[in-house]
Amino acid sequence: MNTLIKDGHVVDPANKRDGVFDILIEKGKISRIEKNIKDDGSKLIEAQGKFILPGLVDMHAHLRQPGREDAETLRTGSQAAIRGGFTSVCCMPNTNPAIDNQGVVGYVYAENKKLGLINIYPIGAITKNREGKELTEIGELKKAGAVAISDDGNPVMNAEIMRRALEYARMFDLPVISHCEETNLSSGGLMNEGYTATVLGLKGIPPEAESIMVAREIELARLTGSRLHIAHVSTKGSVELIRWAKKQV
Repeated sequence: MNTLIKDGHVVDPANKRDGVFDILIEKGKISRIEKNIKDDGSKLIEAQGKFILPGLVDMHAHLRQPGREDAETLRTGSQAAIRGGFTSVCCMPNTNPAIDNQGVVGYVYAENKKLGLINIYPIGAITKNREGKELTEIGELKKAGAVAISDDGNPVMNAEIMRRALEYARMFDLPVISHCEETNLSSGGLMNEGYTATVLGLKGIPPEAESIMVAREIELARLTGSRLHIAHVSTKGSVELIRWAKKQV
């Protein structure tokens, strides 16, 4: 049976369509998106007040498998994604073992193929075991299907290693996702540095612990000509630095 969705707010960026339309689905595929499509006996779905848009993409998800199935799995993460309207998800490499070689990248693709629920695209690690000491085989990760590289919640403290990672990433046309944190400033911190932290007797974290590393990554990206995405942005200084950097492009 065909399906007719009536009066939904359609957001279709590819075709520059944004407004209230009807949608006719025939044999499981959208055949028409128009106003006032006549009901010809199709299954009717009233969609007033609802938004209809292409499947969303989450570029930073923690699916934890392999190794941390107690926290999340490819199946449970996929099911949650579907409920939220996400049809494609990029999974971060903070697994055990880390997604730092071809084998683990291949494992994610193979397991997801069995599920067949959503598209899952692995993000490979920048350094082996996300320890910040030795670069992964970035070209091999790309060959296996990694769509980006990142050490996720671990900053790459060594600027020379980060520079080389950006250079290799440019060679293999991969974006680099960086967690910006100067751990010498943030270590042991429990909250924002300031009056409240002092009153509570808790060690604070200055915002510069983030913005210093954001500035470093921006300069390294300029040096190498690589694509850079700053994750976990949380301070005004970082936002201002990123805004400035974008204006230079």
